[in-house]
Amino acid sequence: MAAGAMEIVYVYVKKRSEFGKQCNFSDRQAELNIDIPPNPELAEQFVARNPVDMGIQCSTSMSEHEANTERFEMETRGVNHVEGGWPKDVNPLELEQTIRFRKKVEKDENYINTIMQLGLVMEHCIKQNNAVNIYQEYFDDEEEVEVTEEAPAAKTINVFRDPQDIKRSATHLSWHPDGNRKLAVAYSCLNFQRAPENMSQESYIWDLENPNRPETVLKPSSALVTLEYNPKDSHVLLGGCYNGQIACWDTRKGSLVAELSTIEFSHRDPVYATIWLQSKTGTECFSASTDGQVMWWDIRKLSEPTEVVIMDITKKEQLENALGAISLEFESTLPTKFMVGTEQGIVISCNRKAKTPAEKIVCTFPGHHGPVYALQRNPFYPKNFLTIGDWTARIWSEESRESSIMWTKYHMAYLTDGAWSPVRPAVFFTTKMDGTLDIWDFVFKQCDPALSLKVCDEALSCLRVQDNGCFIACGSQLGTTTLLEVSQGLCSLQRNEKNMASSIFERETRREKILEARHREMRLKEKGKAEGRDDELQEEEAADLQELVAAAEQEFFDIIFAELKKEEREAMKKQPAAQKQPSHETEEEVEGEEEVEEEGAPEETPT
Repeated sequence: MAAGAMEIVYVYVKKRSEFGKQCNFSDRQAELNIDIPPNPELAEQFVARNPVDMGIQCSTSMSEHEANTERFEMETRGVNHVEGGWPKDVNPLELEQTIRFRKKVEKDENYINTIMQLGLVMEHCIKQNNAVNIYQEYFDDEEEVEVTEEAPAAKTINVFRDPQDIKRSATHLSWHPDGNRKLAVAYSCLNFQRAPENMSQESYIWDLENPNRPETVLKPSSALVTLEYNPKDSHVLLGGCYNGQIACWDTRKGSLVAELSTIEFSHRDPVYATIWLQSKTGTECFSASTDGQVMWWDIRKLSEPTEVVIMDITKKEQLENALGAISLEFESTLPTKFMVGTEQGIVISCNRKAKTPAEKIVCTFPGHHGPVYALQRNPFYPKNFLTIGDWTARIWSEESRESSIMWTKYHMAYLTDGAWSPVRPAVFFTTKMDGTLDIWDFVFKQCDPALSLKVCDEALSCLRVQDNGCFIACGSQLGTTTLLEVSQGLCSLQRNEKNMASSIFERETRREKILEARHREMRLKEKGKAEGRDDELQEEEAADLQELVAAAEQEFFDIIFAELKKEEREAMKKQPAAQKQPSHETEEEVEGEEEVEEEGAPEETPT
């Protein structure tokens, strides 16, 4: 607590009746009431003590004080400025009436004098407000200096907690497209049929400067699994519900849903991914769910989807064979392509402009052992994309479909989400179930993350990076959203980084192609050997069975004969030592040993 920030005052309260008799003081001269002279006899009885013991403490005496202050909560209130000052007979919405009234006022003699006086007052206020600009940049024209010596670091800026008593997971995050001043957070309980009773369905929009209370409350019919700002209209948000419906909000109209898809034409499972498409109208989007369908929507008419693609890689268009979709990827520079990450670990590349539904699934990538929780193309090199699943993060190239070109080591904790840095092509972020955020820079270090930060004790569930790459928002299983700021080196493009990242991608792609070609060659050889073995087996089966039995017997007796020869040689080595010792054996014992040797001798077999 800063001493200058507030005055520390404690008021003692006591009743007047507890003070006793009131004291009345008066001003008068001093007077002597009694005088006792010293007694010499008492002084003679005084004995000096020797030695004198005194206890002391070596350490400094300390005292502890505590003060419990009340929590200070800020509240932000906005002012809605509307155009006013028009006379009653002028409608401000009618352009002709307002123009006519302006011309009439401008002809008035007092108009210019009034404007000049008001202008001086306004100028004085503005000058006072801008007397000292603490955010002024004095060296804007200077070239940026490359910062390479600074160690990677990150710090917590703010924490936004779920205001509900029954905590839900923060399942998805979305930054406000204009200035990134707000953060939309979707809250949901993904434990199937295990959601607590009376659990709130609300999701929130937070102002980054006010973590005490959400700025806007979104009230869906079912809990939101995903929530996305419209990049062209910052007032519009798209949400995917737990019950499979698609919902749309306009924050200018309040907290209630503006548009909602009908249940019969919606998904059958929770909507795990929604994404806006690059279109002229800015109203087109598509969604994905674990029911195996990807649907196109126009938010102006959400009654039914404009198109449905079934994620059946057998291309038979059967919903029961479809793979459940968990994540989506759409790059505006590649408008005909989109990618889907499935809960079976396979990544599917699709073509939007294909004429038949079967042709829309172009190819697949083997992916992960479990669900693909995150899928994103590199913002600088769209041919390379990042996937997050099981215990690792993988980087792929569209030119290599059999395996990834780069991957992280297998972690002890499960990975839950990941994203590329929007400003550095070699940096990406991952979150894990142990509450850790890992920042990877594969130009600097390939085997380990450049920075590993313990964000919270519970599992992290989602991640979103701001457009400038400096701020990262991480959502947890208990509904806590942590805002982090990374060091300048992690959000500033380094010298020659684009060229280095491109060369690394190309080198690893070439290496993977060589390994794939070698692998195909080995498989062909093994296939040829297997076919050759089948021919040999057939020939052996046709051979005479008696010859096989005779050969096996001959091999067996050869092994027995070799073992007996070996024992005989060892016995011959020990014989001279036995002759030196006196023999006490009886004739019967010697005859018995000779009989045993005759019985154990094998019959000679023809070679």
